[in-house]
Amino acid sequence: MNIFRILGDISHLLAIIILLLKILKSKSCAGISGKSQILFALVFTTRYLDLFTNFISVYNTVMKVIFLVCAYVTVYMIYVKFRKTFDSENDSFRLEFLLVPVTGLSFLENHSFTPLEILWTFSIYLESVAILPQLFMISKTGEAETITTHYLFFLGLYRALYIANWVWRYHTENFYDQIAVVSGVVQTIFYCDFFYLYVTKVLKGKKLSLPMPV
Repeated sequence: MNIFRILGDISHLLAIIILLLKILKSKSCAGISGKSQILFALVFTTRYLDLFTNFISVYNTVMKVIFLVCAYVTVYMIYVKFRKTFDSENDSFRLEFLLVPVTGLSFLENHSFTPLEILWTFSIYLESVAILPQLFMISKTGEAETITTHYLFFLGLYRALYIANWVWRYHTENFYDQIAVVSGVVQTIFYCDFFYLYVTKVLKGKKLSLPMPV
């Protein structure tokens, strides 16, 4: 554990809490991609199967359980509790475009060809692209609520902090996980344009808007 890892976990948890509070307070899922939330639930499910086989620490176990529970609660609220407010028409990204290549890559590039390792690798690859349905939805509607942009900012910050965590671990522990690092960098790149808009618009009190696709 180091400060970057802890801050990354806090940022990740804060992003999820912001999203849940947004839904509960407004009683609406407007502007939120249910498909991205399904992918994140799948990410946590396939990554944390070692809850039943490998104990690392109380902190590690508690965080895994929190992320799993929050992911499924979010999916439940989008597709069941507040399904009438869910904008399914604009949440139209085709998940097979992500799931098929990610599944194939997890079988081809992994640390060891075992079920748990392949599923862990799958979760790493999938997390790097899981936000794309949400970004696609924003680009399709042309704008996003401020609270949704806060959620995306902290989610992107979490990945950026984890890159710092990997740099720290490389220099202090000589630890380097190529799969995690490359996937994390790819995911952070997806947020770069959003970060710019967040700083130049949202933090100045303006509503984030994007050019409508032709």
